[in-house]
Amino acid sequence: MTAQPDNPFRPALFAFLRDLAKNNRRDWFQVHKERYEDDLKDPALSFISAFGPRLAKISPHFNAIPKATGGSLFRIYRDTRFAKDKTPYKTHLGVQFRHKQAKDVHAPGFYLHIEPKASMVGVGIWHPDGPSLNAIRSAIDTDPGAWKRARDNKGFRQLFELGDESLKRPPRGYDAEHPLIDDLKLKDFVGYAKLSQKEILAPDFIEVFASHCRAAAPFVRWLCRAVGVPF
Repeated sequence: MTAQPDNPFRPALFAFLRDLAKNNRRDWFQVHKERYEDDLKDPALSFISAFGPRLAKISPHFNAIPKATGGSLFRIYRDTRFAKDKTPYKTHLGVQFRHKQAKDVHAPGFYLHIEPKASMVGVGIWHPDGPSLNAIRSAIDTDPGAWKRARDNKGFRQLFELGDESLKRPPRGYDAEHPLIDDLKLKDFVGYAKLSQKEILAPDFIEVFASHCRAAAPFVRWLCRAVGVPF
């Protein structure tokens, strides 16, 4: 399969990621850095650039920045300062389309994760900071109907599953018998949709990704309103 005009990803991307997982060392990476540039970084930047106009139609308040540093593409280098795992490189490709008012990844956004046998689309807020988490819980409590409409939107739930990392006990200020206590206990407010390698390499993958983001728009819109940013 050759690269398609609208899809810069090729089978070589998955071959590189599989090889990197087996050889996660600086000496190996330096020898194969040209493969990283040709098979991962450059196609990812092309994808970000091509997706930008589609993202703007979903919402004008999210960024698609085709830059390897300070843009939508996550660095391949792992931060190992406080990690038990000292392998130096990530073995996946990560792209985050962040809200324009966001300073980091802990704000509403759209995410593409490409990894052999573990690729996905992610949407929502992962590990929100304290004020954002409190605002989301307050919005659920204040208007549960709006939250349930966003959470249970048919188009969204046909593609996405909600993340389920939760507190063991009710958050402070909420009764254990609250009718939405399971939602209030969530640590992350994210949806995940699995992707196959075949889907990612298909000529229409950018549109497939865009359709996932459109389906998630009601969920992301609710989160934006909850934390006080425009959608």
